Amino acid sequence: MRVTAELRDRLRSAKGVVFDMDGTLVLADKGHTSLSPIAGALDITHRLRELGIPFVVVTSGSAQTPSDYTRNLRNVGFPLGDTGVQTPATVAADYFVRRKLRRIMVLGWKGAWGPLKDAGIEVVQPAGKVGVDGVFIGYYRDFSIDHLDAACHAIWRGAKLFTSAYSPFFAAADGRAIGIPRGICRAIQGITGCGVKVLGKPSIETLRTAGRFLGADPAHLVVVGDDPTLETGMAHRGKAMAIGVTSGIATAADFAALAPRSRPHILLDNVGGLCDLFR
Repeated sequence: MRVTAELRDRLRSAKGVVFDMDGTLVLADKGHTSLSPIAGALDITHRLRELGIPFVVVTSGSAQTPSDYTRNLRNVGFPLGDTGVQTPATVAADYFVRRKLRRIMVLGWKGAWGPLKDAGIEVVQPAGKVGVDGVFIGYYRDFSIDHLDAACHAIWRGAKLFTSAYSPFFAAADGRAIGIPRGICRAIQGITGCGVKVLGKPSIETLRTAGRFLGADPAHLVVVGDDPTLETGMAHRGKAMAIGVTSGIATAADFAALAPRSRPHILLDNVGGLCDLFR
């Protein structure tokens, strides 16, 4: 893809960079305990650090806490600060506090409920028939019929349904891994008929939270990711610069299939291509 001087200038004048994780910076096993950096990923993050351009890693995963993801990325060489990774639970905590939603039922592991509890939100276990302000769905391989029953009754009592992610799959080291939060949401929606608000990508709430962390308006950010429906869509929604990579779940043909105004501004084989553009 030809990169014009105008695009180069816009890239270099960015106030911060938002990186997707899986398929963009690393490929991981399903538990995110074993990470393999994608070609050029370490180079570009170290390059940005040298240039003084802040960046944050924004993942759709909620299996682990932000600090767990940060530690795992650091262990394979990424130069991250203590708050270098944001998850959908980070965004959810910010969203719930701002809207004064104080009591939330969580279907997920500590990665989903930990940031909410840290923000002072009352976390309710998915059991029985209780009233809450919202039901938040995270990565939850322990999901059961009892959890489904509790979530549905909470919805019937007036709670809103929120989810960390709604994608059917994500990029993993052994190919596509199914998006568990979507499966749980579809079960709840199929029974209750409720809608769902996605607080992870491609929600504008995710980009706004990242912007607050980086100290920049979303329009002055660069968003880099491998999913045409997530990172690219989120970037356009926030008027940010969109950079697509074909190192994850999508091919160049998948990006080309988007409507012209929805395509990334720049498409690269992998994030390593950004090193030349920042040189």
